[in-house]
Amino acid sequence: MHQIIIAIIISYLVGSIPTAYIFGKVLKGIDIRKSGSGNVGATNAFRVLGRSAGITVLILDTLKGLFCVVVAGNFAVLENVAVHGLLVRIILGLVCICGHNWTIFLQFKGGKGVATTLGVLIGLGIIIPGLGLALSLAVLTWAVVFAVSRVVSVASIISSIIFPVFVFLFKQPTSILILSLLLCGFILLRHKGNFQRILQGKERRLF
Repeated sequence: MHQIIIAIIISYLVGSIPTAYIFGKVLKGIDIRKSGSGNVGATNAFRVLGRSAGITVLILDTLKGLFCVVVAGNFAVLENVAVHGLLVRIILGLVCICGHNWTIFLQFKGGKGVATTLGVLIGLGIIIPGLGLALSLAVLTWAVVFAVSRVVSVASIISSIIFPVFVFLFKQPTSILILSLLLCGFILLRHKGNFQRILQGKERRLF
């Protein structure tokens, strides 16, 4: 049990690393929360810090979720049977996403969690047969919607809504279906400001 507790703490702290904020300070000496959309995420890093920085932030934020599910997960379930291992990894993934969304390092105000959520799902997809296909279709949905709209928030919202549908259609475990609904709720909650701008026609395109 102590391994699981340690892994939960590690997952929250890893998730809490404010990658975009750090890059803003290091590259331009600015607080990214006071520039662009004010969000501590890859999209705002792309706008404020440039393409290379934005892509790097995206990759690192994704790796946070992957690390917590796979590496911290392996540590936590070392002495547990497999049936409990999936639940532990799900919990670690959720904790990591919460760390990103509500980081202790920035007074519990973080990003929107899309990239970190992707990393968590990639990690689970390595372990669970069929989940990778559902995730791939959700990512493809994101890509198509973004190609048409050029609006990251619209693509993220639609793909987050469609992902639980794919999970259900591919008959994934009940725990994964519940997780997909929770993650969808997280993303929709974090995009409530975007909803207002979308309805008003004021949401900015990435380029």
